[in-house]
Amino acid sequence: MSTPAPSAWKATWGHVVGRGLFEVLYAVERHGVTRVPRRGPVLLAANHTGYLDGALVASMSPRPAHFLVLTDTFDTVAGPLLRASGQIPLDQKVGDRTALGQAIEVLRRDGVIGIFPEGGRGRGDLAEAGRGVAWLAINGRATIIPTACLGTRATGEHADSWPRVRSRLVVDFGAPVALELPDGIPGRQRLHLAGEQVRLALAGHVAEASRRHGIPLPEDIPEGLVGT
Repeated sequence: MSTPAPSAWKATWGHVVGRGLFEVLYAVERHGVTRVPRRGPVLLAANHTGYLDGALVASMSPRPAHFLVLTDTFDTVAGPLLRASGQIPLDQKVGDRTALGQAIEVLRRDGVIGIFPEGGRGRGDLAEAGRGVAWLAINGRATIIPTACLGTRATGEHADSWPRVRSRLVVDFGAPVALELPDGIPGRQRLHLAGEQVRLALAGHVAEASRRHGIPLPEDIPEGLVGT
């Protein structure tokens, strides 16, 4: 029997509480919110540099979102909050069909899924990316919104570091990605092509948002990576 997706009300609770906390603790900005469809299935595809990225994007999204979060993170002190706010555990080591099934269920009920195509924390420049977001978009018939998350980690900081209180954090939602997939190509090739289109669109949006907001991406891969 498949595991059902977390309930929508959990994501709503997390959205309200998370946004309130971020607005108290940090100088948060969100841009491009009108680019996120008000209805229908949506994928927020975000770059990933710091520990708070998922919580920040989920909180600043104009709609409640369920993020795919590595299972190891649920074993940390953040675990109870992740479960209470309806986030979805993802085991990258096994090609997690349960997590993907839960994400598809959320999309089919016209919900919002958040995902890091890079798979884990790094420079956030999208030099590489997985195909999970493309698979979800195709199978969940979802609109892909490239999302730039800026300011959560500076060069030289530890993977689990938090930004200093009242520092400036920015979430910038980009224009929807229009996948161009020719008819008649094999499924694996179709998925690869879609994934590369998403990667390039997100990389371009992140680079442009970083320049426009004056917040550089970190120049290093952080030490001490555990979970996402």
